[in-house]
Amino acid sequence: MGCSPVPRFVHDIERYLNIRSAYGASLSEDGSLAFLLNTTGTAQVWTLDAARGWPEQRTFYEEAVGFCTFSPEREELVFGMDEGGNERTQFYRLDLAGDTEGEITPLTEMPDAKHLWGGWSHDGERFAFASNRRDEGVFDVYVQGRAGEDAQLVYESDGWYSPGGFSPDDARLVVTQATSLLDQDVYVLDLDSGELDHLTPHDGFVRYQSATWGPEGEYLYVTTDRDSDTLDAYRVGLDGTAERIDLPDDEENGDWSVDGVAIDHDTGRVVYSRNVDGYTELRAGDLSADGLAIENATEIDLPAGVAGGVSFDADAERFAFTTTASTQNTNVHLADVETGDTDRWTLASTAGIPEATFVDPELVRFESFDSREIPAYFSLPQEVPEGGVPVVVDIHGGPESQRRPSFNPLKQFFLRSGYAVFEPNVRGSTGYGKAYSHLDDVEKRMDSVKDIDAAASWLADHEAVDADRLVAYGGSYGGFMVLASMTEYPELWAAGVDIVGIANFVTFLENTGEWRRELREAEYGSLADDREFLEAISPINNIDAIRAPLFVIHGANDPRVPLGEAEQVADQAAEHVPVETLVFEDEGHGLSKLENRIEAYTAVVEFLDEHV
Repeated sequence: MGCSPVPRFVHDIERYLNIRSAYGASLSEDGSLAFLLNTTGTAQVWTLDAARGWPEQRTFYEEAVGFCTFSPEREELVFGMDEGGNERTQFYRLDLAGDTEGEITPLTEMPDAKHLWGGWSHDGERFAFASNRRDEGVFDVYVQGRAGEDAQLVYESDGWYSPGGFSPDDARLVVTQATSLLDQDVYVLDLDSGELDHLTPHDGFVRYQSATWGPEGEYLYVTTDRDSDTLDAYRVGLDGTAERIDLPDDEENGDWSVDGVAIDHDTGRVVYSRNVDGYTELRAGDLSADGLAIENATEIDLPAGVAGGVSFDADAERFAFTTTASTQNTNVHLADVETGDTDRWTLASTAGIPEATFVDPELVRFESFDSREIPAYFSLPQEVPEGGVPVVVDIHGGPESQRRPSFNPLKQFFLRSGYAVFEPNVRGSTGYGKAYSHLDDVEKRMDSVKDIDAAASWLADHEAVDADRLVAYGGSYGGFMVLASMTEYPELWAAGVDIVGIANFVTFLENTGEWRRELREAEYGSLADDREFLEAISPINNIDAIRAPLFVIHGANDPRVPLGEAEQVADQAAEHVPVETLVFEDEGHGLSKLENRIEAYTAVVEFLDEHV
């Protein structure tokens, strides 16, 4: 294809991939901060005693740590870690004071089972979790002592159940059941009697998320779309009575979803976040006397990006949270509840690359085949040569997810290298209401692929774009979208990059982790009822249509989209187009290790430079 070469860049891909992230904050009773930082190449536990101080590394594994959370009473924390990306997370207790400082105690030691963290008891003596250790296909609820005693099975389930926290008196657990990623129910489990009370019976798809106890333990606070198209904050009584919470920004932003609610049990302090066209707005205040409104609300000072993960200090005068923006790498901040002022605590490195060189996207909308407006983030490099630039069309996974304006070092490298980046939130994405998120369900699956065709048309009309150099790029479900776009609209693409993507819905559903099959069938269709349709829309059955070079990346331990999906598409596509394949033996559903990311994305850049 005739085109202008992409310009030379100042820093190579390895420098960009060495930009660090600090996130997953947890505050101790004495004000120490624990968080995850990937300075060593994988995320490990670090601690800080003061803002912008010198952090202390606390774990030293080759595998990435998935979370850490301080005990409410002791200088100790629990962290979780899997092996090779297999998602079978195990729990460990890390002592941070006294004669046992630095000592790590395994708590679960069942490497064939998954464990989902459910929270500490308020006295710090116990923690709750869900696990499929009894039956691979279901998650039971357990409570275990901090010293590593045998876990007590407190609820034997028949589906995907997970605890969300102890009541203020530690006598009950809030438990959420997911029948799909867009449909949940909330229960209260009495730990003495074992009785499980169902608070949210309903018909159809209704989300109940972010369930948290109120200060006195008489109510739960949730976000739900039970009575509207978007998520609102509600108070749910133990008798199931639900009442909407008045939020101070309802008049201004009431049409946008409330992402989450965090409540401090001792003070009634509240922090809630709202997703406004992908950007987070964060507010803090106090529950009103009747518990049905938030008073004394202050908007938290944030960059234009994404924030979340609230952890209060001992007096709930401050809270820690993680924030990221398109031009700011991920870091932990502390916010003052009364003033809204924020203070950055962590200094995750930008690897010497000036923030001023990072590019902010433009939020755009393009018209699809049915006249529906589809939102997207469009980023152009700082210099656009005559004839236009190539574009990486980066399609998110899920599909029950949303591309939001967070920091992405690979994206910034592409922009610095002369590529534009286009990130659509096609129908089926979350963040734009219940109706929008169901527009791609089962038989409507290919309508979302038509949105990518419409995106390509919008790009072709843009004066800065070379429409002959479009790249389809995506991971997981986004990998399916890449393959589907390349088979349905082969003339559009100069190249494609499929990362841990679905090639065949039938083999994917047959081989995915047993615990997730039912959840995914709710979105895609079932093997029992929809097999013929699933075969018809699977890219593998139309693979001969692909005309552009293809790069396929996968992790050998992927429990979600098994390796066989990559092997199918690579073998069959290679019969008629150039195909490059990378399989990482120590990775799962994505790439967590820095050395693997450097190898993979260096190869991707070279592949695109050759073919695009």
